[in-house]
Amino acid sequence: MPASLIFRHAPPPLLPLFARAFRRRPKVDPDTLTLPALEARLLGTASVTPALANYRSLCGFPGGSQLPATWPHILAFPLHLRLLTDTTFPLPLLGLVHLRNRIVQHRAIAEGEALDIRVYLGNWVRSHRGIEFDLVTDVMVAGRTVWQETSTNLYRQAKPEATESRGQTQPGDLPRYPNSLEVRADAALGRRYGAVSGDRNPIHLHPVTARLFGFPRAIAHGMWSQAHCLALLQQQPEWRGSPFAVACQFKKPLLLPGTAQLNWKTDTSGWAFQLLNRQGDAPHLSGRIDWL
Repeated sequence: MPASLIFRHAPPPLLPLFARAFRRRPKVDPDTLTLPALEARLLGTASVTPALANYRSLCGFPGGSQLPATWPHILAFPLHLRLLTDTTFPLPLLGLVHLRNRIVQHRAIAEGEALDIRVYLGNWVRSHRGIEFDLVTDVMVAGRTVWQETSTNLYRQAKPEATESRGQTQPGDLPRYPNSLEVRADAALGRRYGAVSGDRNPIHLHPVTARLFGFPRAIAHGMWSQAHCLALLQQQPEWRGSPFAVACQFKKPLLLPGTAQLNWKTDTSGWAFQLLNRQGDAPHLSGRIDWL
């Protein structure tokens, strides 16, 4: 087991971590690269912060005594950033691509519960696109795991002889689902979500900073898209509640401002959903909710 970085009651401050993100790193050699065993824990932290109300409003979650299912990701974000800016972590933070996210909510978390959060680097592979690795988060209440997340990220570094990407899907016709809702994302969404989440990646903040990374305009955070889809689906009368798992694959970026459409279908074991562009011919994300 890796040695843990321990934080009690409060997470590490973000500003020094962002400064570390811009630090120059040695060039990555794909033939010798390995990822270290890194782990961080935040013990006895409050489940509610002053940003929660704004997060609910921005993502579309209603008020109530239970936390949004994606909120623990926000609480864990400083730990994610601490590991990804560690001096032993060889990949540059800027330029990492969020490929997939899977959340398992074993039970709803109530506002006011004290949480212990563990974050660690999980599996990693060389794929045809580069290095893929998992960032795993466990949230515990009184020693019992109530919430888990696996975020899969990519460092682009093409190697023809590398293995296929885990969970890779081949292009094909988009499925057609019977239910649909319009999704609107305004020009300031990236800045507003960055303020409540702490994730101030330049690609989300402004067209000028986004163009530095090859985007014509700022793009929506993938985790906002996932959270907003989940918030809309939870308000449907057929929603069953916890426990459940929600898995998403992030596809084409949602340029800001932009309009999209959430499509979904229901069945007894779970719901399939997708966020498509306004024309309905290109996906921003695809996902599935499974009842546990």
